[in-house]
Amino acid sequence: MKKQWCEIEAIGINYKITSKQPSKIFNKPPKPDGEEDGEKTEDEAKAEQRQGGGVKHVLKDVNCIAKPCEILAIVGPSGAGKSSLLEILAGRVSPQNGGSILVNQEHVNKSQFRKISGYVTQKDTLFPLLTVEETMMFSAKLKLNLSPEKLSCKVKSLIQELGLSHVSSTRVGDGDDRVRGISGGERRRVSIGVEVIHDPKVLILDEATSGLDSTSALQIIDMLKVMAESRGRTIILSIHQPGFRIVKLLNSILLLVNGSVLHHGTADLLDVNLRLMGLELPLHVNIVEFAIESIETIQEQQKSQQVQIEPPKRLQGTMLLKKGNDQGESRSGKFTLQQLFQQSKVFDIENMNVGMDFTSDYANSRLRETMILAHRFSKNIFRTKELFAFRTIQMLISGLVLGSIFGNLKDGLVGAEQRVGLFAFILTFLLSSAIEALPIFLQEREILMKETSSGSYRVSSYAIANGLVYLPFLLILAILFAVPLYWIIGLNQNFTAFLHFLLLIWLVLYTANSVVVCFSALVPNFIVGNSIIAGVIGSSFLFSGYFISNHEIPNYWIFMHYLSLFKYPFEGFLINEFSNSKKCLEYMFGACVMKGEDVLKEEGYGGESSRWKNVGVMVCFIFVYRFISYVILRYRCSQSATF
Repeated sequence: MKKQWCEIEAIGINYKITSKQPSKIFNKPPKPDGEEDGEKTEDEAKAEQRQGGGVKHVLKDVNCIAKPCEILAIVGPSGAGKSSLLEILAGRVSPQNGGSILVNQEHVNKSQFRKISGYVTQKDTLFPLLTVEETMMFSAKLKLNLSPEKLSCKVKSLIQELGLSHVSSTRVGDGDDRVRGISGGERRRVSIGVEVIHDPKVLILDEATSGLDSTSALQIIDMLKVMAESRGRTIILSIHQPGFRIVKLLNSILLLVNGSVLHHGTADLLDVNLRLMGLELPLHVNIVEFAIESIETIQEQQKSQQVQIEPPKRLQGTMLLKKGNDQGESRSGKFTLQQLFQQSKVFDIENMNVGMDFTSDYANSRLRETMILAHRFSKNIFRTKELFAFRTIQMLISGLVLGSIFGNLKDGLVGAEQRVGLFAFILTFLLSSAIEALPIFLQEREILMKETSSGSYRVSSYAIANGLVYLPFLLILAILFAVPLYWIIGLNQNFTAFLHFLLLIWLVLYTANSVVVCFSALVPNFIVGNSIIAGVIGSSFLFSGYFISNHEIPNYWIFMHYLSLFKYPFEGFLINEFSNSKKCLEYMFGACVMKGEDVLKEEGYGGESSRWKNVGVMVCFIFVYRFISYVILRYRCSQSATF
């Protein structure tokens, strides 16, 4: 069967960014096509910069072609616009001022293109606690709808192709001492494997060799070369100062300088062009490094004189990439220096199928996506010591310690006051201890945005799986905390009351988890998230009715009382303990003058009629926070992908 190859062509790519923007919690998405203002005059640009709103022209009329079975390397100094161009080519950002990306000379929807392409970001966003094989397998399950046997065979074959067989059972790690795992070069291969598991026709890599030693970098490029030639892939990558042996593996080089194309073609063609300018390549220096070092010299010559050079015979027949531009060749038949550096070979389109089979459907149903993601969540939870092992031990010890401290409570008014203090402390402890899961959720958010942008699964499947997988885990924590605490202290001896107490503890833990999930979707980093969550919990405690009665709270703050996370479980604990407890709190002349129900009435908490109302409100809080987190995540993911 004839392969379907992809030629990627960029025509007239322009991209601008505002150099100074007010800080926002959300990263504002790029403006759509046609919304950007036209070119400003020099005086207007200077005036705008003086006002703090300068515009930086990141990419200026960039044209390039990436061909099947070849590697196109985008090189240039820092700030040249390499990453911005890659994001546009990958469909993450839209070009401005009429620029376009063609696939096999046809316009293709960005979401469809992402189905047949892979994009490896500069940072390896992987779950550090999963093994190499597990990482590949979960990616295969989410992107492919195959039988377990075929999935296993495909994953093992890819692991072998990537040269990772010897570390297939090793955890990926995070590159530091916190979670030890595979090396940086091996982790980079895993990132590539995750993106090629569905056999994309186009593979785009941002800084493919960043942070790697020369040997590992060469191995990565050599592996990509084999992938390009053996599977007919079109590979586009950015690379910073490639070595001599790496340059030999590159089929085409795009040299960017300040957002403009200085050269597009082979390394040999770059050598010819530099020699035509009188720049001789020194010994022991590769052509790309020399070109980058000579950028200032080239630009100075361009400014000082409009040099016109006859193209050599070996370059006759080459074409300028920008179509429809009559400025490609001067009237005299000669090329300017800048134009000569923007030449490329003509691609034989007969070796390529123009019609591609694009599909925008997900590989799995929503139910199967949820099951796969829940399985992956559970593995990460049980392997995260801070989230499972330490938290489990913490809850058990806390229950035992609190039980020993409050074990001698009396049945009178003094004992009732101590029970009220105990319930307040329990709520404070359970809600505040959930913040430790914030870094885990922030890490998951990065991976979620990367995976959903490529169409691996739906955001709703992630939200449902995240909500379901914590239910049994938090139930285990609730049991370990509630059992020793409840029976050592000797709270309401009715077993039904104990089950209700356990339910309240479980809901409190799940509410705290939902709050952390919600704000982890909203905040930019851990410091901001920790501050906001602490503020929410503190204000909830303040307006709960424990410190000041709801009757004494000012009217303009009363809404905070009903939004308090403490109010409803706190009332639930009191109702569960004092309603129908048949305990007398105070005697006078041998007669009972105050029961638990009287205390509840005095505080305005109600009796049995409010027991399940509080539970219902807590469940509503959980759904509201979960839904808000889903909306925020959907908004964030829509910035990097078109749903």
